[in-house]
Amino acid sequence: MAASGKVSALRLPPLPTIREIIKLFRLQAVKQLSQNFLLDLRLTDKIVRKAGNLTNAYVYEVGPGPGGITRSILNANVAELLVVEKDTRFIPGLQMLSDAAPGKLKIVHGDVLTFMIEKSFPASLKTPWEDDPPNVHIIGNLPFSVSTPLIIKWLENISNRNGPFAYGRTQMTLTFQKEVAERLVATTGSKQRSRLSVMAQYLCNVKHIFTIPGQAFVPKPEVDVGVVHFTPLIQPKIEQPFKLVEKVVQNVFQFRRKYCHRGLGMLFPEARRLESTGKLLELADIDPTLRPTQLSILHFRSLCDIYRKMCDEDQQLFGYNFREELKQRRDKQKKEEKESYGLEMPL
Repeated sequence: MAASGKVSALRLPPLPTIREIIKLFRLQAVKQLSQNFLLDLRLTDKIVRKAGNLTNAYVYEVGPGPGGITRSILNANVAELLVVEKDTRFIPGLQMLSDAAPGKLKIVHGDVLTFMIEKSFPASLKTPWEDDPPNVHIIGNLPFSVSTPLIIKWLENISNRNGPFAYGRTQMTLTFQKEVAERLVATTGSKQRSRLSVMAQYLCNVKHIFTIPGQAFVPKPEVDVGVVHFTPLIQPKIEQPFKLVEKVVQNVFQFRRKYCHRGLGMLFPEARRLESTGKLLELADIDPTLRPTQLSILHFRSLCDIYRKMCDEDQQLFGYNFREELKQRRDKQKKEEKESYGLEMPL
C-alpha cells in the first residue's frame, strides 16, 4: 500500500501506445462481453479530469481493459490505483503499467460484481457520512453488459453505507450507453424517466457530464457513450430500506404506459388487490391516473412510507410476489384441465 500523505508527482515514462499494446498482446474486444476500447488519451484524460482533483487520491478503477483510463489516472498524481479486471488477457499490459509506476498500481484479477473493496484502502481514509466525500474515487469504462447490475449493486451499497462507501460518500465517474446515461438523470415527466432515474436520484446527485461519440471506441459500438458522475447524498430522499424502495419502483415501472395504480396493484395479493391499492394511493395522497414517468421522488417517498406501514401491519406482505401467485394459479388450472379430461395418472 502506498503511504498516505503527500506523494511526489508522477509522469509515466515513454510507453507503447494503447493501440500498440493491443497489437503486442493480440487483444481483441469480445462482443459477448460488450467490450469497447477507448484509445484516445485526450478523452481518457477528460474522464479523469471530470472525476475531480485526484491528487493524493486512492482510486478504484473497474474494467481497465488495455489500460487507457488507467494511464490517465496514474498521470493525475494519485496515491494509489487499484484495478479489478476479469479478463486475464489484459493482465500483462496492465502489469507493464505497474512496472512503469512502482508502488502506485495494484492489479486484481477478479469480478467487480463480487469483489470486496472494504479493506483494500487504508482505514484512515474513512470519513463521517455527513462530511465531505473521502479522497477515494471510483472510475470506469464499464462494459455495457454489467453497467446496470453494477450501478444497482453500488446504489444498494450507498443505502447500506458499505462496500466502496464504507469510506464515506465515495464519488463515482462511470461510462454508460448514452440511453442509460439519459435515464439516470431523467427528470419527472420526461420520456427517459425510469426505474434507474428514481433509484439513482433518491440516493445521489447525478450528472451526465459529457457524451463520447461511438466512433471514439474500438470496435465502434452502435451507440454513443455518456459519462456520468455520482455523489452520494448526505440524506437519502427516501428513508426506507433499499429493497423496499426497489420493489415499489420496479412494480410501478413494469407498466410504464399504464396508470400508476396498475403497477402498484401488483404489490398486493389478488384477493385484496383493489382494496389495498386504493388504500395505498389514498394514504399517500397520489392521483391513481398519473403515469409512472409523472411520479416525482416525493411521490415515491410517500408510496414507500405507506407501503412500509402496510408491511409492518402484515408481516407476509413484503414477501408477496405476484408472479409466484400467477404461476400457482396456472399450475392449478393445468391440473384441473388434466383431471377434467381424464388425463390424470391413476395412483
